[in-house]
Formats: sequence, C-alpha cells, structure tokens
Amino acid sequence: MPTTASAVRAAALVASLSVLLAAGCAESGETGKRKDPAGGKASTVSPETGASPLGKKLTEQKLTWKPCPAPSEAEGGGPAPAPLPGGSEWECSFMDAPLDYADPGGKTIELALIRAKATREADRIGSLVFNFGGPGGSGVATLPAAATDYVALNTRYDLVSFDPRGVGRSAGVVCEDDKQLDAFYALDATPDDDAEITAYQKGLKSYATACKKNSGDALPHVGTLNAARDMDLMRQVLGDDTLHYFGVSYGTELGGVYAHLFPKNVGRAVFDAVVDPTKDSEQSSLGQAKGFQLALDNFARDCVDRGDECLLPGTTVEEVEAGIIGLLDRLDRQPIPTGSGRELTQTQALNGIAQSLYSQEFWEYLEAGVSEADGGDGSLLLALSDAMTGRNANGQYSNSGAAFNAISCVDSKDRYSVAQTKAELPAFHEASPVFGDYLGWGMISCTDWPVPGTWSHPDVSAPGAPPIVVIGNTGDPATPYEGAKAMVDALGPGVGVEVTYRGQGHGAYNATSTCVKGAVDAYLLEGRVPAAGTVCQ
Repeated sequence: MPTTASAVRAAALVASLSVLLAAGCAESGETGKRKDPAGGKASTVSPETGASPLGKKLTEQKLTWKPCPAPSEAEGGGPAPAPLPGGSEWECSFMDAPLDYADPGGKTIELALIRAKATREADRIGSLVFNFGGPGGSGVATLPAAATDYVALNTRYDLVSFDPRGVGRSAGVVCEDDKQLDAFYALDATPDDDAEITAYQKGLKSYATACKKNSGDALPHVGTLNAARDMDLMRQVLGDDTLHYFGVSYGTELGGVYAHLFPKNVGRAVFDAVVDPTKDSEQSSLGQAKGFQLALDNFARDCVDRGDECLLPGTTVEEVEAGIIGLLDRLDRQPIPTGSGRELTQTQALNGIAQSLYSQEFWEYLEAGVSEADGGDGSLLLALSDAMTGRNANGQYSNSGAAFNAISCVDSKDRYSVAQTKAELPAFHEASPVFGDYLGWGMISCTDWPVPGTWSHPDVSAPGAPPIVVIGNTGDPATPYEGAKAMVDALGPGVGVEVTYRGQGHGAYNATSTCVKGAVDAYLLEGRVPAAGTVCQ
C-alpha cells in the first residue's frame, strides 16, 4: 500500500514539475521605439492575408505594467514571481489583440504579458520574447520559474513572455471541469477491443463538445498563425523594430511560422528542441514514439551500468524494459492505489514515464516510481502524470491540456478514422513497444474536434530573414534530433544555422553544456553567429 513518505514526495513533485514543465505601485507606459542594432525596416503587413497594417489603436496602445500577481489557476498556480538575481522585478500587463485578424477592427481579446527589464539600460538591445512550448504552456508562469538560466541575457534584454491566445489569462480555452478531467485522463488510451475503443472515442467526443460549449467564439482563432501575428503586434507595442525571440519545443514551430509571415521583422532568434515542420500528425507522432523509446533505452542503459545501485531488476536494457512493459500490462488489467486515494491506471503510468524522460534529472523519479509501482504504490508515477496534465495536488487543473488540444486541432487538418489508426498501429509498436500504441491511438484525438484544421504541416520558409540559430539534441525524446536539420532546410538557404548538442533530455540551453549556452549567449548578446555544424557535448 502507498506510504505516507511516498505520498508527500509525490505531492511535492507535482508542485515542482508543474512549474518547470510545462510551466502596481506605479503604472508605467512603454517607452518609445528603440532602433535594433542590426538595422532593417520592419513590416506590419501580413503576407498570409494581405491585410492592411493594424490600426493605431492596436499598434500604438500603451501597456500598463504593474507588479505581477501569483499565477492564476489556469496558468498553473503557485506563488507570485520572486525578483531575478540582480534585482530585476517582474511586471505584468495585458495587450489588446484582434480576436480575428481578418476583422482587425472587430472584437478584441486581452493577452497576458510579463517582463523583467534589462539591468544594463545603456547597453539594452530590446525585448527578448520567449515561448516555452506546449502548445498550451503559460509563458507568464514559466519565464519567472526558469529565469535564473537567463540572467546573463537579462543584462541587455527585457525578458518578455506571454500566455498565447487560448492559454492561461489570454482568453483561455475551457473544456471540462476538474472532476470530469480526472475521468478523462484516466481513460484507457490504448484500447484493446471494440468496447474500449468505443469508450475512448466517447470520452474524446465529450471532451471536444465541452470545449466548444465552454470556450465561446475564441476556439476557431487560437491557432499558431494568429499567435504569430500576436507576436508581431507585441513587437510593435513593445517598441522594437525587430522581434528578438527564444523558442523552445512548440515555440520553435511558432517561431518558424512567424519567420515565414514576417521574415524582415526577425531579429536575433534561437530555436531549441526543434519541432520538425515537414511532418504531418501521423509522422510527428511516429517520430515521438521513436524519440521516447530512444530516451527510455538510454535510461535503461544507465540503470544497467549502475548495477546493484539501480532499483529496477535486469542486467540488460531489454530486461529492464521488459519489467516496465510487464508493469504496464498489469495496470491495464488492474489499476493500483496511491497515497492520494486515487488509482494509477496504465494510461497515467505511461504519462508519468514519458514526463520523466523530458530531463535526465528526472530519471531518479522514474526509477523510484516504477519500483514503487511494482510494489503496489502508484503515487510517484501518478504525480509525474499529474505534472504532464497540469493537475496540482489540490485536484485543480491548469488549462494547459485544453489549450494543447485546441491549438493542435486548429492547426492540424489531419482527421484520422479508427480504421486508419488500426492500420498504422504495427508501425507505431515497432517504433516503441512501450509508447507506440499510446501515441498511435492519439491520432484520433482531433477526429471529432468542432473546428476545422489549417494545415498538414506549417510553412516556415523565410527567405530574406537573418540567421536563426537552430539547436538539436541527440537524446531529445519529444522533439527528435532530426527535426533540427529539417527546420534548417525548411527555413531556406542562409537562414537556419544548426548547432548539435550530444546530450539527454528535452532541449539544450538549460542543460549542463557550457558550449551551447556560450554559443547562444554570444549570438544573442553580441551578434556572433555560431559556425554552422557546431557540435557541443
């Protein structure tokens, strides 16, 4: 049975991982425009729509910055952000943006922003806008939580992030309530027979219906194209001639779409943990199956190398993974209890295992979680699953899951039938005996979505854009390494500059590589573009 110590550790883990992953007194108007050192004239015309520049009411709006409150429940909760080392205080504001860029004079929505002003005003370059991925992650909550990694960049940049439309405080998508979401995330997402398939389809359809009912007229407008347009409006409102940008994971796709729409407006940009922009939904899911399997292989190899120190049985990678597969099979037949009174299902265990592979620092939790689940205590794996789905220890969900589904399904026009999915399952299972079926069945998650999709994959070609540093991690589970080369090729000649990190986890800049950090900082702070093909350990 679950132990008290395990339950306490699980609750603490939810609180920490929910922030990491994922993630006033005097009002002040934004100052006037500052010239970007790289020069270049920015454009405010969207080539995708051919629309006229947005009216001055939007482009010249003055932001009111105030001390930041604690993140909202939709943003994941937690304490108000503490000042950065060096004294930079966090300020928050809201920016008006068109609900529908085809009708820029019509209804507007508020987008939540956060910033920490540059500490060396005399050397200030401009704003550095972050998107940490998802889609669906709250930048307002994540940037302060991760900002100690960006202190050097804060010397010359205002560090800025935002809740993209549909996320957190920015017209956040609302689907099911907390109790309904507990049931939704406990669904068997690897159905084995017709009855389980029907139950899974019914759950997905009910979820989509709730999203349509509870999200109003914002649901069709939360896609990546509009988020990219929001960033260009943000650039103008912040007073920057070009957009300096740091995109992580899905943030690289958003950055690529921005570069395609506004190539002349791109400043210094970095893409880390790169989404392959050339793949459709099925290909992306299959790539993730291979990526997570590779990360699990690396985890199992580390376990074997440590011998008796590892809590999991097995003297080979295959034996360690066979033990994990055996646990998942048992959970498919019978969930196990946890310290919270909830049960751990097979689907939640898969979530928890995948969550722990995002960073090598979490491998110890995976090892302990699997070991404890083998002994009948599912607390740690459930905590890891909760971190992935945005559930806190009090049972409240952020809107990250709802936003993820809404943005993904508005972006992708791929709609797969059960028959199509079944036909592809063997390829998924071959790619990963652990994650294959789970990611394969995920292909039907947008099938009953009430809003049509936009593309099979985004156009990120950006002729005329300045160099964009594109970092691929050879051990990345969620955005496999090959995506970096695909992004470089898709951006076009003379734009993407590839840097390789030979490491583990999702992303490279926040890992332990001084090589990666040095190359990125030199580019963003001094404009020194790294040599194409740079390899870091």
